[in-house]
Amino acid sequence: MPEWLTIVLGVLGGVLLLWLSLLLVLWVQQRRAGNEVDWRAVMRLVPDVVRLVKRLASDPSVPRATRWWLLGLLGYLLLPIDLVPDFLPVIGFADDAIVVAIVLRSAIRHAGIEAIERHWPGTPAGLATVLTLCGYRRRGPR
Repeated sequence: MPEWLTIVLGVLGGVLLLWLSLLLVLWVQQRRAGNEVDWRAVMRLVPDVVRLVKRLASDPSVPRATRWWLLGLLGYLLLPIDLVPDFLPVIGFADDAIVVAIVLRSAIRHAGIEAIERHWPGTPAGLATVLTLCGYRRRGPR
């Protein structure tokens, strides 16, 4: 086997392993929250999540580093090039969901849940689904 092919296969295998690890983290977080995630509902939330990220990234009360991460997420979501192409059923969008969950979890940690709730453009059920994907568990009645 040519050396260049070994390198390419190694890189592709590493990316696949990383992606599968991220999927496992998402699944564990969902189980830990104790809620089932309806993936069809998650896909319907994409426009709301994009608007949320845009609003958070333009909010001066959100820490600057968090806004940079949110802008990077917005760019990742809007670019046609992904880690896993979106035309692949289910897994094409799973990588986007994983990246969104990681960045929003960080935004919750640094900007606070109040900022997320203030800028959420969708329904309360949609917000609950997004928070479940991020591994956030509410600590009392809201």
